[in-house]
Amino acid sequence: MKTVSSILGQFDLAYDTGRFPDLDNGYHYPVDVRMHLFADPHRWAWVVELLGYSPRGRNLIDVVHVFGNCLTHGDIGPTNDFLHRVDNMDDVEGDGDDAEQFRGGVPIVVRGRALVVDAAQGAPLEDVFRSLVPEHRELLLADDREVRAGIPADIPLVLRLDEWHQPTDLWDDHRPGDHPFFRAIAEVLDTGDADGYRPTEAPNTHWSNRPDAGTL
Repeated sequence: MKTVSSILGQFDLAYDTGRFPDLDNGYHYPVDVRMHLFADPHRWAWVVELLGYSPRGRNLIDVVHVFGNCLTHGDIGPTNDFLHRVDNMDDVEGDGDDAEQFRGGVPIVVRGRALVVDAAQGAPLEDVFRSLVPEHRELLLADDREVRAGIPADIPLVLRLDEWHQPTDLWDDHRPGDHPFFRAIAEVLDTGDADGYRPTEAPNTHWSNRPDAGTL
């Protein structure tokens, strides 16, 4: 059974158990985001990508959160899909006191493709990775196979968002179900009608709006 309340219930449960997409994650310097909504008359799936630099994970990682009533593996999001993007991190990152800084003089290899970067030695890696987005966004974010890894292959995509308004008070005792944005998302997932999504607030998912993320 698919209803707005059941969808929001899954969002709230993920929030209560610390598994809801968090753009302000202290361990993850945000780089980019993307959201995918899938639905048909009986099924729904919601996939949220949070691409960021993780010093502890020592890579640029696309964390893929997957929710739905038709998942092919795992439980509600995230389904532990952590997509490491940089193939040559040992060459890219400095050593010792220079950790988390660009070693300089080397390309960044993403999915086997060498990307030349205009960054000085010692530049913070989060800044270097962010500089890749304008030209190489599609290479960094998930492809269709990766997005659909945990959901049925035949469920239709009804909406994709490259930016949205993530409530800033989400972690101040306000659950997702309390917010108009997530209620609107649940409506689209329930009806399969993307025309029902009419945002009323300006997007705030750009990394510049999350100054404390990654600073723990």
